[in-house]
Amino acid sequence: MFNLPDTTKRTETNAKMAQLVDQVMAVSDTTVGRNEDFEVRYRGQLTRDSEEAFDYLEAEFKALKHTPWFRIEDGVHVIYAISGVVNVKEGKPIRNLILFILTAITVLQTGAMHQLGHEGIVVETFGEMLQISLTQIYKGWPFAVSLLAILLAHEFGHYFAARYHKSPASLPFFIPFPFSPFGTFGAIISMKAPIKNRKILTDIGVAGPFAGFIVALPVLYIGISLSELSVVPQEAVLEGNSIVYLLMKYLVHGELLPRPVTYGEMNPLVWWARFFFTGQPLPIGGPDILMHPVAWAGWAGILVTGLNLLPVGQLDGGHAASVLFGKKALFFVPVVIALLVPLAFFWIGWWLWIGLILLMGRQKAPLLDEITPVNPMRKALAIGALVLFVLVFTPIPLQGL
Repeated sequence: MFNLPDTTKRTETNAKMAQLVDQVMAVSDTTVGRNEDFEVRYRGQLTRDSEEAFDYLEAEFKALKHTPWFRIEDGVHVIYAISGVVNVKEGKPIRNLILFILTAITVLQTGAMHQLGHEGIVVETFGEMLQISLTQIYKGWPFAVSLLAILLAHEFGHYFAARYHKSPASLPFFIPFPFSPFGTFGAIISMKAPIKNRKILTDIGVAGPFAGFIVALPVLYIGISLSELSVVPQEAVLEGNSIVYLLMKYLVHGELLPRPVTYGEMNPLVWWARFFFTGQPLPIGGPDILMHPVAWAGWAGILVTGLNLLPVGQLDGGHAASVLFGKKALFFVPVVIALLVPLAFFWIGWWLWIGLILLMGRQKAPLLDEITPVNPMRKALAIGALVLFVLVFTPIPLQGL
């Protein structure tokens, strides 16, 4: 038996792919890629449902060690035959487990410090903080359980949505961050292959923030219920407000907090608008909640949900914007930057986010099939994600710094 030259194999493969494409498309022209990124490009009009056509070609092309890409260019359907297939490597769950255990420890330590602070115990030196937080680390469990439950719900929302659609994804990688306000940088999952289409992108993208929010909401309610009212001291650093956080405090305590001693001659609505977007002036002497560690965990969950829903790049909100607006979603990059720049003069952390958006804000999740449209249900989910962003976005996360 003789081995066929590579050029002969290539010709035979291209002929087989052409026959397969003819089953799903009325081809108007064919271009052999040669030195291009593609093997063959077919232009024309699909004769079958795009999703059904893609599934058919994906399975058939895989046997020929090729991958189809579906695109629309100048109003014409285009199928690219790309040489090679994605070989998904199995991850090592032990790494995920080790990182989760380390993160649980650092979150417990942070929770212990919040609990001691809630009890009025003042820690002045790092050595004292280390000693007390380690010997009394068990006190951090209410905060740790609450925060980790929110993060787990968020990441496994993404993970299970990906598994449902047979899109290979890693287990969550938790990131420990000891001696920090939350004890963690959060968690991430990575997609091991391009997502098939916008329908699946919608499901995977919104599942995380929706699942995390569903858990964060009762955590926040319980935490605020456990938090007593106190007077805002002269040297105060206050957590910022989102619409959801303000409403939750109103639901539990019957008023918008923190409330100034007096509004003076200013209209209360004007005062609240200014305070909401600038954190100034601090309502020194007025009532506010003395945050219980569980409330701090719930607030953190709301904050993280809002950050993930910024409608740019490969953030969850960026996926939602891409689903609704396609390439026009890039318009959100300058809009979001224009929103964050003035806020950055009141909270320095926004400068970091502006830098990240400038670096990665134009990246988007690669899709194999860009022809299949998004159905009304997925559009509603994407709209819901952007509405949720408005409700949980915290303009000034920390006030008084």
